[in-house]
Amino acid sequence: MAAKRKIIITCAVTGSIHTPSMSPHLPVTPDEIAEAGIAAAEAGAAVLHLHARDPKDGRPSQDPELFRRFLPRIKQSCDAVVNITTGGSPSMSVEERLQPALQCKPEIASLNMGSMNFGLFPMLDRFKDLKHDWERQHLENSRDLVFKNTYQDIEYILRSCADNGTRFECECYDTAHLYNLAYFLDAGLIQPPIFVQTVFGILGGIGGHPEDVMHMKRTADRLFGEEGYVWSVLGAGRNQMTVAAMAAARGGNVRVGLEDSLWGGPGRLAESNAEQVAKVRTLLDSLSLEVATPAEARALLQLKGGDQVGF
Repeated sequence: MAAKRKIIITCAVTGSIHTPSMSPHLPVTPDEIAEAGIAAAEAGAAVLHLHARDPKDGRPSQDPELFRRFLPRIKQSCDAVVNITTGGSPSMSVEERLQPALQCKPEIASLNMGSMNFGLFPMLDRFKDLKHDWERQHLENSRDLVFKNTYQDIEYILRSCADNGTRFECECYDTAHLYNLAYFLDAGLIQPPIFVQTVFGILGGIGGHPEDVMHMKRTADRLFGEEGYVWSVLGAGRNQMTVAAMAAARGGNVRVGLEDSLWGGPGRLAESNAEQVAKVRTLLDSLSLEVATPAEARALLQLKGGDQVGF
């Protein structure tokens, strides 16, 4: 009998979806991001997905210098695979979004596989007391915002990073994004093994219903073959653990973290990224599934190694 594949836990430490005032536990400064990432790795995350924020007001930033203030510390303190965003924030140009991954040359970079409406504005009904002026505007603007990821944008990112040895976490928010990924795979611009991060529960993308999860899995199986890709899931907000459980039961990898969900349970904010990693690890233990180490994640994804990055 073939050995069960170990499950990769990715932790998305901070990001552009949630604003600092929504949770006092969201890491904002470079020191906070470094500490949160290291703690998540110690809790069992093999991969750390990283954004940066302006330490003055928590505004999303793709300034490579901010990334350089926490990337070396994370590299020195743990063996986790570093995954740098090219998504940044929907309001940024693709050139701005690309710079941290282009300059820092991580083992993995995230890559959104298509344009979409990205509806954050319902959060305004749940979070009334926002500290910074930009936060309310950031959420309100999403009523009339398309997160632009055209074929030209995607190709620009792929070609720009082609010589860096960086592989991509291909973020697919709906079935059309899986077809876009298949196009770039057929064109030879993405090389296997492909790391497919299916995203559930963002308004504008596919929902978090069990049928949605299985529809994405069936579509990916048909396009890439069951053994032709590495499948992971991201459930936004309250979908985080339910989607993780559905996917893990079928051998899928999981992503958690405060970028994707602020919650530690019904009506209770998670106090750290490490708390969410520990929670999903307990879930995996209950399913008799083993957690992949960073070395095992590198082998499965055929990564270049932490000694080959640009930080």
